[in-house]
Amino acid sequence: MKTEQLMEFLISPDGTVVEAMQRIDRNAKGILFVVEDHQKLIGVITDGDIRRWLIKSGDLQAQVQRFMTRSPKVIYRKDIKQAQEYMTKYSITALPVVTAKGCVTDIILKEQKADVVVEKSTGLAGIPVVIMAGGKGTRLYPYTKVLPKPLIPIGDIPIMERIIDRFCEYGVHDFWATVNYKKSMIKSYFAETDRNYEITYVEEDKPLGTAGSLRLIEGALDKPLIVTNCDILIDADYEDLYKYHQESGNELTIVTALKNIVVPYGVVHSTENGAIMSMEEKPRLSYFVNTGMYILNPDLLEEIPEDTFFHMTDLADRLLQQERKVGMYPISEDSFLDMGEFEEMHRMEKKLNLKVE
Repeated sequence: MKTEQLMEFLISPDGTVVEAMQRIDRNAKGILFVVEDHQKLIGVITDGDIRRWLIKSGDLQAQVQRFMTRSPKVIYRKDIKQAQEYMTKYSITALPVVTAKGCVTDIILKEQKADVVVEKSTGLAGIPVVIMAGGKGTRLYPYTKVLPKPLIPIGDIPIMERIIDRFCEYGVHDFWATVNYKKSMIKSYFAETDRNYEITYVEEDKPLGTAGSLRLIEGALDKPLIVTNCDILIDADYEDLYKYHQESGNELTIVTALKNIVVPYGVVHSTENGAIMSMEEKPRLSYFVNTGMYILNPDLLEEIPEDTFFHMTDLADRLLQQERKVGMYPISEDSFLDMGEFEEMHRMEKKLNLKVE
């Protein structure tokens, strides 16, 4: 492994959660090794460790040494031929090669055999998924003057179909789609698509917001439902997300993504009477943003007013005011793809390794 590639797997113990999430995004293996001077290995962290820390504390600036796992699995150069067998035995995807003094000299990645067929999960079989597909997509005008947003292609596949395909990987077969704008085009497209899932359409006579149309769903739902906007792709373990919602006791879980914003100016910090205290050049701000994917308990549908424009954020605010449990499931910045704007749509195509004309 080249030096620059190796560095994407290493982080110092005083590195922050934000730095760790960015580095894991870049190495795309979900793991980092914590090293001191001379790359001496002292711990390991995974994307799951980061998620659990954030759910517990919400502290993006915490140092990784606070939640790293000590004494990670390692291999010595003389034993490198057994690396793949060792990783299979311990179900790990990356293995640091260390010297006698415990310094990292290389990272061995688990090989993926081309002839191995990965079985699809059925962990979400029978779970209701609602896709909010009724909006006009004004940010993507003039595309949406011709096509409804759910049918805008990412590569050669409409975004809504990509969302459905992702859920099908987890055993979901029953979908609801709330529709309004150009709904006949959406229904016609999926009527002509060869598919092994069912879509029940929930038709709005007028825009009802991202939550208002949920009151139109007919039939009693007895399991927590997943609700997602039709212009996003979330790269996460949906089964783990659903399990977290059930075990957390949340009534509503919001999938959130890290968002880093660089202020393109020098920021001035002042005290009273206009005295400058300090200056900071192009500071980076880090926040968690709402991705537009939610899991909510079925009884919350009764909290949504009938025939009223009402957003999911309105529902969250109502629950918070009542001191009821609303939680988040954090993912990294690179795991959230939003095609709501042209620049982000091209980023989505690049992330999916699609050719961009």
